[in-house]
Amino acid sequence: MIRAELESFLGAVRFFTRLPVPAWVGHSAEGLNRSARYFPAVGLLIGALAAGAFWLAALALPKSIAVLAAMGITLLATGAFHEDGLSDAADGIGGGWEKQRILEIMKDSRVGSYGVVALWLALTAKFAALHDAPVAWLPLLLLAGHSWSRLLSTALLATMDYVREDLESKSKPLATRLSVGGFVLAAFFGVAPLVLLPPLAVVGGVAASLLATFWLAAKFRRWLGGYTGDCLGAVQQVAEVTFYIGCLCAFTS
Repeated sequence: MIRAELESFLGAVRFFTRLPVPAWVGHSAEGLNRSARYFPAVGLLIGALAAGAFWLAALALPKSIAVLAAMGITLLATGAFHEDGLSDAADGIGGGWEKQRILEIMKDSRVGSYGVVALWLALTAKFAALHDAPVAWLPLLLLAGHSWSRLLSTALLATMDYVREDLESKSKPLATRLSVGGFVLAAFFGVAPLVLLPPLAVVGGVAASLLATFWLAAKFRRWLGGYTGDCLGAVQQVAEVTFYIGCLCAFTS
């Protein structure tokens, strides 16, 4: 039982990041489906790397460079996996006019103007929000932001239908609804770090990120009738940024 759960977690690490995992970790569509419940746990790992990078860089460098170091380590660790989803989703929703055309654009490896603008806005807003956050709270903010945003992304797995494209879809291994038990486990990892932050900051961050997630989910339902892997990446990125901005409102009030 413990080995099976560990294998599921490491499977999630392998799927969602570029971090190495032991060779004994199996690879199968069923295993990847089970690993979805550990999506927020992977967020904890990425958030911890970001917090560590910020802390180390801040020992000798200005805060702005330390924030960039934290952002850079997450991009390196994930291979910009979710940023790629955001750009593809922005290109698809922005440039498509009906479901099939949107899905075709999302699968195109080229990045269009909507994708470039979405990435620039997301990365710039993330840097600005983190830079203006109190230094003492910033490592915990990173930890909570990465895990909570991945929980909101996982919520689409539990509440929406996967929009099947083809057998070669990069998101097909996650094309399943998450069970109630699986979502409860995911919720534990996503919510637990929030208790480390000031209550008002949590309220602001959670409220802002929930509103952004509901807005995106409504768009996906309207234009696609469900979600794709790119939609999950877009939700994670937007939820993370809006969580930081919502928390910042409490820190600066």
